[in-house]
Amino acid sequence: MPELTRLWGRLNPLTSPFALIDILVVALLFFWLLGVIRGTRAVQLLRGIGVVLAISFLLGTALEDLTTLSWLLRTVIQPTLVVGIPVLFQPELRRALETLGRTSDLLNRSFGSTSRSDWIDTINVVSRAAVQLSQQGIGALIIIERQTQLQEYADRGVILDARLAAPLLLNIFYPNSPLHDMAVIVRGNRILAANVVLPLSEEVIGQRRYGTRHRAAKGISEQSDAIAIVVSEETGAISLMNDGRMVSYLNESRLKNMLAGLLKVEMNGEKS
Repeated sequence: MPELTRLWGRLNPLTSPFALIDILVVALLFFWLLGVIRGTRAVQLLRGIGVVLAISFLLGTALEDLTTLSWLLRTVIQPTLVVGIPVLFQPELRRALETLGRTSDLLNRSFGSTSRSDWIDTINVVSRAAVQLSQQGIGALIIIERQTQLQEYADRGVILDARLAAPLLLNIFYPNSPLHDMAVIVRGNRILAANVVLPLSEEVIGQRRYGTRHRAAKGISEQSDAIAIVVSEETGAISLMNDGRMVSYLNESRLKNMLAGLLKVEMNGEKS
């Protein structure tokens, strides 16, 4: 196996450690880049680009006799995809550069998931706050982040990074308060940001025409896996939006059960 012998000779750390260092640095760079785009829509875009590049490479290799197709793949499709990457991944590249500018974020980037106790706390607090907002006739839009990160939307609002609490949510959405408009994004058991502008769905929900809150809730649930809780200012009805579908007129117990099911959290021993 002369090929394996030559490969081992190049990677043998006793001969030269630079090849292994080179591989390690490249691997760490790719690991960091994957961490930056993890949980965003860029993952789906990257998969699509990878599939197109793989198919074009295989077709170009297998069908070398088809000169026109091979030329088209080599000179048009593949370069276009490579040039289009900075455009497609503009938000993620911007976030990566911003992360590089924040040394603490770069060194302390967390890849952990939210614990069960934190999710239970979030479910209880959000459900209790939604009911209190409904009773007081205060409109609200609360977005619970899941796998798809909503940092690009949070950056457009006011970053809070505050411990989630029902009184804080009530104060945020209280009429005429500085942050009562738009949405609140919840990450784990913390309020990430308030006064967040979300994309509006173009589709009319149901037979009646809903307002901006419901359209924003539907829009973000269509573009991500986030869960949106809407409290109607007009009727006080509590609605939950997930994957573009809405369930309305929820009470506290039913809202807790739905959130627990979507977040895959067992509420055993919790009072509803």
